[in-house]
Amino acid sequence: MLRVGRAVSCVACKNLVSKNMGVRFRMPLQKLHPLSRAIHHRYNASANAQRPPHCSAARHFTSMSRLPMRPPKPPPGGHGGWRYQQHRNFWMLRLASRLLKLRYIVLGSAVGGGYTAKKTYEEWKDMLPDMSAYNWVIPDFVWELSDQIDLDKLTKILPELEEIAKLLPELPDFDKIGENFTFLKSILSTGVSVGSEGASGLRLLLEAPGDTPVKAATEAPVTATPEASDKQFKKSSDKEKVDQLQEELLRTQMKYQRMLERLEKENKDLRKVVLQKDEKGIHQRKIKKSLIDMYSEVLDILSDFDSNYNTQDHLPRVVVVGDQSAGKTSVLEMIAQARIFPRGSGEMMTRSPVKVTLSEGPHHVAMFKDSSREFDLGKEEDLAALRHEIELRMRKSVKEGQTVSPETISLSVKGPGIQRMVLVDLPGVISTVTAGMAADTKETIFSISKNYMQNPNAIILCIQDGSVDAERSIVTDLVSQMDPQGKRTIFVLTKVDLAEKNLASPNRIQQIVEGKLFPMKALGYFAVVTGKGSAGESIDSIKDYEEDFFQNSRLLRDGMLKAHQVTTKNLSLAVSDCFWKMVRESVEQQADAFKASRFNLETEWKNNYPRLRELDRNELFEKAKNEILDEVISLSQVTPKHWEAILQKKLWERVSTHVIENIYLPAAQTMNSGTFNTTVDIKLKQWTDKQLPHKALEVAWETLQEEFARFMAEYKGKDQDDIFDKLKEAVKDESIKRHKWNERAMDSLRVIQHNALEDRSITDKPQWDAAIQFMEETLQARLKDTDSVINDMVGPDWKQRWMSWKNRSPEQHTRNETRNELERLLKLHEDHTAYLANDEVTTVRKNLEGRGVEVDPALIKDTWHQLYRRHFLQKALQHCNLCRRGFYYYQRHFVDSELECNDVVLFWRIQRMLLITANTLRQQLTNTEVRRLEKNVKEVLEDFGEDNERKVHLITGRRVQLAEDLKKVREIQEKLEAFIEALHKEK
Repeated sequence: MLRVGRAVSCVACKNLVSKNMGVRFRMPLQKLHPLSRAIHHRYNASANAQRPPHCSAARHFTSMSRLPMRPPKPPPGGHGGWRYQQHRNFWMLRLASRLLKLRYIVLGSAVGGGYTAKKTYEEWKDMLPDMSAYNWVIPDFVWELSDQIDLDKLTKILPELEEIAKLLPELPDFDKIGENFTFLKSILSTGVSVGSEGASGLRLLLEAPGDTPVKAATEAPVTATPEASDKQFKKSSDKEKVDQLQEELLRTQMKYQRMLERLEKENKDLRKVVLQKDEKGIHQRKIKKSLIDMYSEVLDILSDFDSNYNTQDHLPRVVVVGDQSAGKTSVLEMIAQARIFPRGSGEMMTRSPVKVTLSEGPHHVAMFKDSSREFDLGKEEDLAALRHEIELRMRKSVKEGQTVSPETISLSVKGPGIQRMVLVDLPGVISTVTAGMAADTKETIFSISKNYMQNPNAIILCIQDGSVDAERSIVTDLVSQMDPQGKRTIFVLTKVDLAEKNLASPNRIQQIVEGKLFPMKALGYFAVVTGKGSAGESIDSIKDYEEDFFQNSRLLRDGMLKAHQVTTKNLSLAVSDCFWKMVRESVEQQADAFKASRFNLETEWKNNYPRLRELDRNELFEKAKNEILDEVISLSQVTPKHWEAILQKKLWERVSTHVIENIYLPAAQTMNSGTFNTTVDIKLKQWTDKQLPHKALEVAWETLQEEFARFMAEYKGKDQDDIFDKLKEAVKDESIKRHKWNERAMDSLRVIQHNALEDRSITDKPQWDAAIQFMEETLQARLKDTDSVINDMVGPDWKQRWMSWKNRSPEQHTRNETRNELERLLKLHEDHTAYLANDEVTTVRKNLEGRGVEVDPALIKDTWHQLYRRHFLQKALQHCNLCRRGFYYYQRHFVDSELECNDVVLFWRIQRMLLITANTLRQQLTNTEVRRLEKNVKEVLEDFGEDNERKVHLITGRRVQLAEDLKKVREIQEKLEAFIEALHKEK
């Protein structure tokens, strides 16, 4: 048994050791060879796992196996040589075992690297564009031929063919063919295998655009010399073969074009079905906007944003420019696949920029940015309504006296198969201002076009009419100024069918699309046909006409135009690709610019308005709206007593002059009781029928205004923001202007006032005393006013002259002498009538002339009027004091001339009418007019809330503008970040 320190006593362990080791060891473990010790420890590990847990040997072996292992030193003498040789052999075995482990590492690395390389190759292969859609360009026999070509042999004979081509100078342009052979050899020598891969490589070569060897061989001109007639005959036969091949190629092209159209239609229908299924799930999940819609929203916000921090709108959009009637709108309609724009023969139809956001959707519909109505572009009545709406919006945006407007109309169009992009259709550039246009129309159009084209990321879609002389073009010069290098310009030649028919030299069209005729550069050149010129043509008929024209046109057959340069479909694909490329390159830079602008605005707000919330104009308007409505509601809290007191006071101030001058004084000066009552009744009836109700309603309406203004002023003192002052004043004025008193209330008020004035019965002594007090106050106020008038007429008295150093004017001196003379007359005749007789006037004038005072009779009468008025009012006050004890006689109808108090009864009637009128007006105010005023205020606020121009005018200041800019910048930045995130997910 194995002995290490102590013997193994466990029977199970003894059997296990014997079984696993297969040998008995009597020596200590430290004296074993290192390799043997390693093997021993490995078996110990497995043995310990199989020993019972009660065995002490297991614990002993486990502890011993953890001892450090080191190779033994060779003995100093010669007796240990065999042991040293054995030790070295074990070390070689150990090294071999380590090397065996290394091969697994190398093998695993090779397998993993090969799998990674294969995966990378598959990814690159998937990134290559799918060219299978263009296989129809090459006839079928070419593919059959390519499958039978031995590419290895072809690679070997290419140098010999190249040398032969150089030795035959009489053949046409073989230097170019030699270059193409060299190019073909370089492609074939890159490791393309024979068989299916070789055929696919040849197919890619044949599909490549440009001057490929096949194209060069077919397009090279063949010239014959008189010295080789047999060769000339051979070449003529070759030319016939080439013509036959071209005809077969065109037939094959048309065949596969029809197949491609059929497949595209099926694909379009399938996509429509898929989109409809997705649309049904919109109601079950959160609505997710498309990428192009998110981008269009950012552009809409930027169009209204006026930044003061030099953060300009440099986001890409496709700007469609061209001369008037060049076909801009028709090209845009072909891209949108609907006749959506108003049309006219020769007149300017596009009067303002129209931003059209194109996107894919299940239904072909259009919608304005500020409207929820969808126009079904598949229905002719909706198309007509859409064109009419666009025309109305254009005319509405044009200010009076102008022809065009810079205001943008935003429209979105969705439909199956529509390429996603944002286009802006601008008014056509004109050379001459015609009758009916504003004088600055030409300059305005240039300014609008430059404003859009100066954006360094804008894609300029330059539309040129192909049916007119190129020398008449104006837009090309404008585009070349804005984009001299042509890095963002796409040139489109329209009406190519008319150009081919009218031009004697078709090479001129080739010069245009190759960029050799106009002094401008472009990324690409396209030729399109947008119909036959009829306004009733449908988009499908225009597409069919365009495809038929180019399939039969010699421009494409003779190689003057390439297949990818024609049709609006290819144009739409190219513009969309260019648009999204520009968006991906510039959108993050624009987002960073707005982030910096936001930081500047927030810093300014913190420094200037640290304790105020950032409320924009709309939020401030809502706050002011609530305050104004609270002030209107406060009117209902006014007590009835307060309303009646104010109304009675204001009404008497308004009618007191008429009552005294036109009713009381004329009646009282008759000096007859019966005549007094008759005169009073007649005049009161006339006054009630004509003036009194109107005066009462005017007083009530003014009182309501004053109370409304008072509440607003009191509310203003309660920490109200003075930024709302202009808005509140405008709301108050507009509400009062719109408010109209109910006419039925006037009729009922007239009846109430008439009944009140008809009553003459004073029932108790307090009413009598109140009437006497009212009369005294009224007469004293009038007497005071009369004294003031007389003092102004005669000038300062002696006390004022001495104390205040004032003097009388000559006119005042004359009036003073006249007054003295007339006062002596009144003292002699206290019961004098209100008017002077002519002989009395003459007597007064002669007396004054005797004292050296020249006076005019009119001045005498005017002075007498005021003096008699004062004299009469004084007597009336005395009579009023006498009537204090006259209620007893009035109640018993005693007739006593001294105590006939008819004037007291008149003032009681007036006072009672004032009380009843004030009560009636108060009821109408609290029950009806205050609510109507509140309703008017709400309507005015709603109208103001929808009128942005009025809000800008009424809520102004740097604080408001700064909050507006902050809101816009934050919104733009958030939408840009959301768009960028969605854009990265789409990649």
